[in-house]
Formats: sequence, structure tokens, C-alpha cells
Amino acid sequence: MTEIRRNKGAAIPVIFIFALFIVVFYYFSHYTGLKLFILGLLSSPLFIIAYLLLSYRGPKKSKLYGLENLTAKLPAVKKAKGHVPFKYKLMWTAVVVLIYFALTNVYIYGLNTSKTVDVFASFRAIFAGASGSLMDLGIGPIVTASIVMQLFAGAKIFNLDLSDSSDKAMYQGFQKLLVIIMIFVEAIPQAFGFLVPDAGLVSSIAHVVPGYGEFLAQSIIILQLFFGSYLVFLMDEVVSKYGIGSGISLFIAAGVSQQLFTGTFNWIPSTITSPLSLSNPPAGAIPKALYLFMNALGSYLTNTGMEQILFAQPNPMIALVGTLLIFFIVAFFQSSKIELPIAHERVRGARGRYPLQLLYASNIPVILATALLANISMWTLLFWHSPVLDKIPILGHSHLLGSYASSAQISALGISSTTPTGGLAFYLYTPNGLSDWLFPILQPSVSQSVLLGHTPVEELIHIIVFMAFLVGFSILFAKFWIETTNMGPDAVAKQIRSSGMQIPGFRRDPRIMAKVLSKYIPAITIFSGAIVGILAGAADLIGTVGDTSGTGLLLAVGIVIQFYEAMGREQLMEMHPLIRQFFSGG
Repeated sequence: MTEIRRNKGAAIPVIFIFALFIVVFYYFSHYTGLKLFILGLLSSPLFIIAYLLLSYRGPKKSKLYGLENLTAKLPAVKKAKGHVPFKYKLMWTAVVVLIYFALTNVYIYGLNTSKTVDVFASFRAIFAGASGSLMDLGIGPIVTASIVMQLFAGAKIFNLDLSDSSDKAMYQGFQKLLVIIMIFVEAIPQAFGFLVPDAGLVSSIAHVVPGYGEFLAQSIIILQLFFGSYLVFLMDEVVSKYGIGSGISLFIAAGVSQQLFTGTFNWIPSTITSPLSLSNPPAGAIPKALYLFMNALGSYLTNTGMEQILFAQPNPMIALVGTLLIFFIVAFFQSSKIELPIAHERVRGARGRYPLQLLYASNIPVILATALLANISMWTLLFWHSPVLDKIPILGHSHLLGSYASSAQISALGISSTTPTGGLAFYLYTPNGLSDWLFPILQPSVSQSVLLGHTPVEELIHIIVFMAFLVGFSILFAKFWIETTNMGPDAVAKQIRSSGMQIPGFRRDPRIMAKVLSKYIPAITIFSGAIVGILAGAADLIGTVGDTSGTGLLLAVGIVIQFYEAMGREQLMEMHPLIRQFFSGG
């Protein structure tokens, strides 16, 4: 372990900022006594981490090594000492997915579900969580931590060489610590703003600690959110080290698949409290179409029925067609690849091909881009509604950052309190099908409630900004992802060389091979990021069944295909140890 030396003078500015933070929070919220003490306990780890980073004066270039002792003690799943047989990988994968489904049905103790607002309602497919359950935050903290790490690594702020084993271990250790921080960053604002504690729990605590019933009830909710979110992180590690594929991807695919199935085949009426009728047909796309064809008269079908079947929410047939179209497009791109010829340096005639998939960066970039959208949505909502954050100058209750519907607008327009009506939040808001944007643009006079008071031109700008954001950040995160996961030209060249292979016609020097790979990898990385962003955005614009977002659909299709391919590789490696050595990087 690296020797750690510290500069004690760094403690003074950290303590000063900590004290200033408490004073400012007191000024805006008027917290006193126990509340300020608990706030200090919750925020003190951040300032301790800041001190460890600023005070490091060791031999390593990166100040992250100041946290080495701390990150080494974090709970983690140990890597398997030897090869894990395929049957056990399959077993661990299935067990983790079953535990995930079980946890989505374990609801937070002391939560008033009737008054709770789901901040991530439109991003549930991406965050693989269930509102009000221990999985409420889902994979949100993990993905947000990954975004921060990639941005910092891409900007060379960390000063780490990820090809070096010790630097890479430090990078991964700090990412684990950042996941814990992000759990609290996402849990605390929600618990104090939108996850309403049950009145019974509040009163029972107030009997013991008068005046602090609601505050301590909210703290209990935060602890449960932390438990559930960190459990998700550990389950992801179990799948990565003992299972097949990625735990995060499996959780997303499992949740989206469930939504797609119910959205396609659900026979329950659209309005559950009312019986089946022509105006209240089944909610599923196929049952709705069958019911209307079997029970409606020809005149009704001509005037109203076909429009209900094709375009009316929930689950219009156009959304099912769009879902199938996206499925086949993703399957096509997933199977398309550029193959570079490679040959073994010692075995004459032993030739093969190194495949570079057109979706080289996989679906990770669009996960990160959508998670960034979700965080923007959450924080703009908090800055607008939170009794503490809305008092912050410039950001608080800012119409430029994002404005949300008033109580009168919610009842008049039939929208939720989480729907943005203006500002940045509106222009980055995810559309949900053609009826959300195209039809209102074509008929603005009869669709003002859908446009939320905006003109067709503003709605068109909204669609352009949304697509540009999704595609642009997918490309950016694709480039960062390739560099931070050793999939760049240099890393691939070293992998080919270490496996005893070479590119025919070129010297075995990794620099030469990297130069050849540089003609392909950067280009397909940009293409990969752009195409997944376009497909995800297009699916949102067309609409999908089961209230699944376009990104969720794209991810589910890609994940299922990748999981099938991963199973094939695992079975192949089970039969041929030399192939296992190649895939493990030597």
C-alpha cells in the first residue's frame, strides 16, 4: 500500500467551509438543536474526504491516493480466485435477479405511499427501481457516480493512468466511495421533499422525542434507501464477478421486459375502477385492438375506434409497431461488426478475426446520458418546490432553470406535479409518443393542454434540443467509456499482443497495431454513441408499450442480445481454456 503523507494545514480551509455550510443551512432552513447535529453528521464524511484529498503529499501524482486507506476498507465482493464454472455463473445470475424482483416489492417502512411523489417516474426503466420500495433509487447512484468519474477522468482531473494496475484499482476504489456519496445526494433531497413519512410513524417518534418526529422519520427513510441502494451495488458486483454480464444491465432488462409484457398483453381496463367498455377498453395494445374489433360497430370503428387502437394512450398500436421496429434495428446493428484479420505469431496458418462491433460502446453511453437527464429533472424540481432549495439565489425557483405546474394547472391540464412547464427542464423533458408532440404541433388549436401553453414552434425546439442533448452526450460518454474501460486502440493492441496474436502485414509492436486500430475504433465509437442516442430518442418520439421509455426499450433489446452472446462465450471458454485466456486479456 502506498505510503501516505499529509499536510495538516489543509484542515483549516475544510473546517471553515464546513462551518460556513452549517451556518448557511441554518439561515435558509432555521434548523436548530438535534436537526443541525444530524445534518452535521450526514455532511461530515464529505468534508473528511475533502481533507484527505487536499492534504495528501505522498509519492503518487494523484491526490486520490489520500483515500487509499479508506477505500480499502469499504464493503465489497471479493473476486473469485479461480475460474467460475458456467453452471454456477448461471445460478448466481438467476439468484441475484430473483432477489432484485423480491426487493422491488419490499416497501419502505413508514412511507405514506398515497402522498409520495415519484421524481423519477419517467426514468424508471433506466433506473431499474420501483417507487416507494427499497429499490426506489435503483441504479441511479451507481450510474451518477459513473458519470462523474468518467467526466473527471476524461478531463484528466484525477491524474491517473488507467493502464496501470494500481491506478486502476484506485479509480475503482474511489468509484465505490462515490456511489455511497451519491446514494445520500439522491436520497436526502427526496426524503425531505417528496417521500412523505406516514403520520403514524411521525406521531410515535414525536412521543419519544417531541418536536423531531417528522425529521427523524425522514432520517429513517434515508437509511432504508441507503440499505437498498448499496445492496444493488453489491448485487451488481456479484453478477460481474460470479455471474454472466452486468448486474445493472440485467436489472434494467428485467424491469423493462416486465413493462413490455404487461403493456402488450394486459387485459385489465385502462381505468381499473370502471368496467370494460368501448370508452374504457383493455390497457394492453393487443387486447384493446381485439376488444374494439369484436364489440364496436363499423361506424364507431371508422370514426373513433381506429384512432383509439392506433394512437390513443395507453399502449397504442403505433407504439407496439415502433417497439418491434426498434427491436429489429438494434438486433441488426448489434450483429454488424468490422472484422480485423489476426494471426498467431508461433502457429503458422492459425488465423482468425478480431471483431469490432458497430455498437462498440454498447448501450452504456445512453444509460449515462439518460441518467444525466434524470438528475437534471430531479434537481430542477427540487429547486422549484423544496422549501429549503427554492430560497437559494439564482437557482431557487428559477424560471430559466425549470418551472413546474401550479395546483390550478395540475387540475386544469390533468398533468402531474413533476411535469415541467418551462425553462431548461421543459426543453429536456422526455416526450412520450406522437400524441405528446406531433399531433399537438399539427393541431395546436385543439391541443393547448398537451403543449402546456407553448406554441408549436417552441414544442419543435423542445424536440430538437432533447434529441441534440441525448445524441451529443451519448457520443461524449461513448468516448469516455472506451478510454476508462481499456477498449481504446492502445489497450486493444496490448490485449492482442499479450494473447500471442498479431495483425498480418504489420510488425508486432503494440504502437504499430494501435495505429492500425486507430483508423477504426475512434470512428465506430462516435458512430456507436450517435446511433444509440438516435434510436433511444426516436423510440421516445414514436412511443413504446408499457410506458417504457425509448432508452429503456433500446437497453432491454441490446442487453438481451449481449446476454445471449455472453452465454455463448462462457460456454466456449468452458470447452477451450486457451480461448478463456484470450478473453481475460492474457
